[in-house]
Amino acid sequence: MPRETTEDIARTLSRAGRKRRWPVWLVLVAVLAAAGAGGWYWMAGRQAGTAVRYVTEPVARGTLTVTVTATGTVEPTTTVEVSSEISGRLDTVEVDYNDQVTVGQVLARLDDTRLKAQLINAQASVDAARAQLANAEATLAEAKFTFDAQSQLDQRGVGTHRDLVMARAAHERAQASVELGRANLTQAEASLAMLRTDLDKAVIRSPIEGVVLNRQAEVGQIVAATLQAPTLFTLAGDLTRMQVQVNIDEADIGRVRVGNAGRFTVDAYSGRAFDAELVQLRFAPETTDGVVTYKGVLAVGNADLLLRPGMTATATITVAEETEALLVPNAALRYAPPAQTAAGPAGGGRGLVGMIMPRMPRAQRNAVAGRGAARSVWVLRAGAPVEVTVRTGDSDGRRTVILEGDLAEGDQVITEQTGGA
Repeated sequence: MPRETTEDIARTLSRAGRKRRWPVWLVLVAVLAAAGAGGWYWMAGRQAGTAVRYVTEPVARGTLTVTVTATGTVEPTTTVEVSSEISGRLDTVEVDYNDQVTVGQVLARLDDTRLKAQLINAQASVDAARAQLANAEATLAEAKFTFDAQSQLDQRGVGTHRDLVMARAAHERAQASVELGRANLTQAEASLAMLRTDLDKAVIRSPIEGVVLNRQAEVGQIVAATLQAPTLFTLAGDLTRMQVQVNIDEADIGRVRVGNAGRFTVDAYSGRAFDAELVQLRFAPETTDGVVTYKGVLAVGNADLLLRPGMTATATITVAEETEALLVPNAALRYAPPAQTAAGPAGGGRGLVGMIMPRMPRAQRNAVAGRGAARSVWVLRAGAPVEVTVRTGDSDGRRTVILEGDLAEGDQVITEQTGGA
């Protein structure tokens, strides 16, 4: 290709490239326009997102009841396990499940054939001991007479000294025989009394008035009381008066008191609650899987006999009650506006210490504050949230009593908000 032709082509391409290049100022204008449009759209979206809407609830007056919940079982007020004090074979069983019994009523009898034979033998021993004692007393009287006579003869110088010594010795032996006879008689009478007691124990009687809850005695059963006395009958006292033994958590034990009213439910009667009263708080702790509880006893009437021993009960014990109290929802005590940045009002003036050790958010401080502590709620006034410091009282977990603070019935307290940055 000729040189002139190549140079012409290069000049032509160079002129074409220069024609397609955009001016710099035009590119800058386009970029600024695009950035302005994006910023406008971003600001518009942000303004739409920052529209804050508050959810409020009114401050109200009413009654607040604080309760403690515990679970346990229904039990009779008195439960007695009846065993046999002596060994033997059960000859008769005279009561069954649910039978009403009175004090002294016969529950069962042991075979007493051997005991009766032993009793006859013991009675004979007593009779023999009495006869021996009578013989010894007669011998003593005779020896005393002889001794007295020999003493008189010795005083007159008629009798010999040897006869006097022998008479004295015979008298003393007769006295010893009488003492021995009395001891033998006492021993025989004691043996007779023991056998009579054993014969009486062969009849197993009810120690209380109540009802037979359980029976583990059968005719012909051998009872070995020498090893471990078996439980033959379980008796309950008056079932028209029952008690509920509940386990109260250690976190709640400081609030409950003897005399607190309570109510409980059992699975057998869905929807029905039974009134009760806390009559006992036991000091002994009970630990199960690392959880410490204390036993509380609730007394309850059971005139209609609906409650039965062993039923599982869920009890609610009333520990405090406030009437005509100023109440706010607990959500209002947990609410706080979103935290501001450190450069804003919330962070201003706190300095380096404030940045190193940031302050707990107000919502968390309210959550951990206890009864009677100063806390904050936010009230919607003239469309704007206003912080109000209050002193709180009891809470039932849903509402809290306000003891002090610039709050009035009907004020709208903020519980949450929607929207906002």
